[in-house]
Amino acid sequence: MQESVTEFRQLDLADTLLSALDSMGFVAPTPIQAASIPLLLTGTDALGKAQTGTGKTAAFSLPLLNKLDLGQHKPQAIVMAPTRELAIQVAAEIKTLGQNVKGLKVLEIYGGASIVDQMRALKNGAHIVVGTPGRVKDLITRDRLHLDEVHTFVLDEADEMLKMGFVDDVTWIMEQAPETAQRVLFSATMPPMVKEIVDRFLREPARIDVAGENRTVSQVEQQFWVVKGVEKDEAMMRLLETEDTDASIVFVRTRQDTERLADWLSARGFKAAALHGDIPQSLRERTVDHIKKGVIDILVATDVVARGLDVPRITHVFNYDIPFDVESYIHRIGRTGRAGRNGKAILLVRTNQIRMLRTIERVTKSRMEEIQLPLRDAVAEARLNRLGQELEAQKEEASLEAFVELVEKLQETIEVDASTLAAMLLKRQQGNRPLFYKGPDPMIAAIERDKQRRERRRDDRGGERGERRERRSFNTADWDTYQLQVGREQGVQVKDIVGAIANELGLSKEFIGAIKLAPEHTYVQLPKKMTSEVAAQLKKLRIRQNEAKAVVVADDVLREHRRGGRDGNRGGYRGNRDGNRDGNREGNREGFRPRRDGERRFDRNRGGDNRGSFRGERNHGAPRRDRKPRFED
Repeated sequence: MQESVTEFRQLDLADTLLSALDSMGFVAPTPIQAASIPLLLTGTDALGKAQTGTGKTAAFSLPLLNKLDLGQHKPQAIVMAPTRELAIQVAAEIKTLGQNVKGLKVLEIYGGASIVDQMRALKNGAHIVVGTPGRVKDLITRDRLHLDEVHTFVLDEADEMLKMGFVDDVTWIMEQAPETAQRVLFSATMPPMVKEIVDRFLREPARIDVAGENRTVSQVEQQFWVVKGVEKDEAMMRLLETEDTDASIVFVRTRQDTERLADWLSARGFKAAALHGDIPQSLRERTVDHIKKGVIDILVATDVVARGLDVPRITHVFNYDIPFDVESYIHRIGRTGRAGRNGKAILLVRTNQIRMLRTIERVTKSRMEEIQLPLRDAVAEARLNRLGQELEAQKEEASLEAFVELVEKLQETIEVDASTLAAMLLKRQQGNRPLFYKGPDPMIAAIERDKQRRERRRDDRGGERGERRERRSFNTADWDTYQLQVGREQGVQVKDIVGAIANELGLSKEFIGAIKLAPEHTYVQLPKKMTSEVAAQLKKLRIRQNEAKAVVVADDVLREHRRGGRDGNRGGYRGNRDGNRDGNREGNREGFRPRRDGERRFDRNRGGDNRGSFRGERNHGAPRRDRKPRFED
């Protein structure tokens, strides 16, 4: 391992490869390239630990290209990638690096494309095959992909490959590998499945663990917005219209959300398209080609299909849904800020997801800036400015003369002056994207509520408990029971109910009583005495994109649901400022967590601040009178 390598010319690479690197503007290797290339050139098995954006594709591709025998038409290297998109991207990068290698044939193979065409291409000869494990195995079993001349096997993003269920295919393929073949594995993490593959198939591998700075993260400006005041769809529209974007990717968690959000944006005049695993490969390739050519500007995508996408136009990545792990986040924002370009990533995060956000910051050694969503008037002004720029560019066009005559004719026909006619045309032009708004912006109220909450928290820390009671918005011992028209069938959980009420209505969690989920609806207790502003927000409440349509029902409805029975029906969550039954007031405030005895508790402060807790119990008999949630006067 050559620690002193500072230029590619110090490496034992062919002139054809060095000239290609020069033409691409690459002089100095990245740390993973400087550490890997000398080792891989010797034929040693290697285990590389590196994240996306560190240059690992070139780290294994350059040694492959360097030792090809162009006179041999059977495959000499097999590179396996977890997704079709990544296989296409890796193959494209190998072709670029080998652009000066005459006669080079690199073939990508993957499911969803014609296997007949791929078999024909293999028959015509290929030096390097890049593919997904399923299709590689299929072609081997059909006796169309021959491994007898293969000298190198590469597993790229092995952890992701095995996580996606390819462990059996990968194991089978590696069992077919010639004994003399070099085995190279790159992975961002080392879970047990990856270690099993390493222990079984790699022979005394050289270990390459480069902890250097992730280029992807350093090239991308990162911001986050805490979801409050408006729905996330509205938030996305505001960001897309006020950010200086060229093309963007919006990441969501589910395939259904890609279609729904893409349709919602398209209906409002955005050039958007969905991209997910159920879309046929030919349509996926056409969609990617459309964003490259500017036919569309926004991809709404899931994690898997976007891996390997490299579109120079992409300036922004929007995380509509926060990812489940840091690696997914890094892969997401890696779709921008590539090849030395700057990019921007904006994350929409709910209050109960802040901890994951801090984990991302810690692991990536970066800091995200919190931003405020643009107000509606700023969005309308941006639309008007954009329209003005478009009209400015058209005012000198000769073809306008014919339209001037049409304007005069319309004025005579419908008997209006030019100003009124222009206003009518502007109204039609705005469509679903208004050029001005009437009424208050819900974001203003949300910002004010947030400001008041922060002030209350500061006051609470400096005052006595009795003083805090006097500052509460409500102070009543009575509750109303509301039925919300959302339930388990819509994927709603208790945390969604609590989060929506706390964020959208501005209620502290201590003012949320019992909650009971049913398949098609939910019961929740809220204070009888609410301000008119909060009551108005309740009527417009949406939970997981569904209208709650809250209506007051009889109190005994919830009581009946909370009795439970022999079927083990779990009681609702209850707010009880008196603390536990034994009078202990120490409670947690962080979130719901399961307990060993089957009870679930809403922990309001893990450190315990003597402010009680929400608790759900299994009640198999009639409820005790003292179990009714109440506010203490």
